[in-house]
This record gives sequence, C-alpha cells and structure tokens, in this order.
Amino acid sequence: MAANPFEHLPTTVTPARDRVLSDSELVAVLPAAEADAWPFGPLVQVLALTGQRREEVASMAWAELSSDLSTWTIPGVRTKNGAPHTVPLAEPVRTILRAIPHLGPLVFGGPAGKPFKGWSKAKARLDRASGITGWRLHCLRRTLATGLQRLGIRLEVTEAVLKHISGTRSGIVGVYPRHTWDAEKRSALDAWAGQVSGLLNGGGVTNNVVRLAS
Repeated sequence: MAANPFEHLPTTVTPARDRVLSDSELVAVLPAAEADAWPFGPLVQVLALTGQRREEVASMAWAELSSDLSTWTIPGVRTKNGAPHTVPLAEPVRTILRAIPHLGPLVFGGPAGKPFKGWSKAKARLDRASGITGWRLHCLRRTLATGLQRLGIRLEVTEAVLKHISGTRSGIVGVYPRHTWDAEKRSALDAWAGQVSGLLNGGGVTNNVVRLAS
C-alpha cells in the first residue's frame, strides 16, 4: 500500500463558528457589559438584545431612531444586502439608549462622528470581568437566533429579525411575498428581552419585559 504523503504533516484545528452563549454565560456577560463604560458596555447590551451585526450597531445614528426610541431603521447603505432594515426595540433597549449622552450624530460615537473602533481591548476587558472566554461578539447574534428558536418563534420571523435573505426567504419565496413581519419581529424581540430579563433577575424564562439597566 502506498504511503500517505500527508500523514506526518502538522494539522491545524479550525475554531468552530457555531458558538452560542448558554444562559449562565449570558448572566455573566451582560451584567459585566452593563458595568463597563460607554460606549462598549451599552453597545454589547444592544447587540445581545437586537441580534444585529456588530458594525451596524456601532454605527447606529440618532437620526435612525424613532422619536420614542421604539424603532431603529438601518438605511440600505449600511446593511449587508443594500436594503433598509427596520428593527423594533424592546423596552430594555430603549432604557439603555435613554441613558446614553448625545455627544454627536452616532449613538456609540464621539463628537467627531466616528464609530467605536477599540474592539479587541474592550472585548478582552469584558472577558476578564465576566470570566467568559472563547467567544466573539458575533456569537450574541447566534445566541439570539437560538433563543428565538427555543421560544418557538417561526423561522421566517427570526430571519426577518436578522435580515437573512436565505433559507425560507430565498428564491421565489423571497421575491414575491412582501410581508414585512414588523409586528412579528416586535413580538419576537420583546419575548427575547423578556427571557433575558428573567435570567438576569434570577427567575428563569419569563414573558414579562423588565428593565435591564437603571
């Protein structure tokens, strides 16, 4: 039998990209984020509660928010597929936003209007404070999607929340139906905020949305 020429070559383990934070990990990470300074701490909280992409949240502008902070509309120039995306904001997110000073056009940016950039140092600080390592901020998006599945949210609604043009929304299904899922997205994100709030308050899963930040 011929020898395998690759037998003795070193192998590299590729890190898994399917990390989902457990309930206990969320309970460790989110209070640590709440205790962290603006802008990174509130930014992480909003990432966890909305499931949106890191750069989209980091570049959130005050002008993109409705006057009552109940809705965030990301313009097409800032979304992955070039189409506007409406994100309903649960009460805990609105509470976080109300506490943020208006220093410039961006929610998480300074007076010069530049989005937050110090990701590596801030994430390392959060890992130390929470004791949770081996995860990326994108895992919060995956965690929300998994959480919605656990709550029994329809896949089409989860895809609408995340603005995924794939799966049930691809092909002919994505071309013709024009339902926006706005009401369903709001109910889903309210339910997720309620679950997270229940975990943080030590009561497990709940349907009641309570404040995450004072």
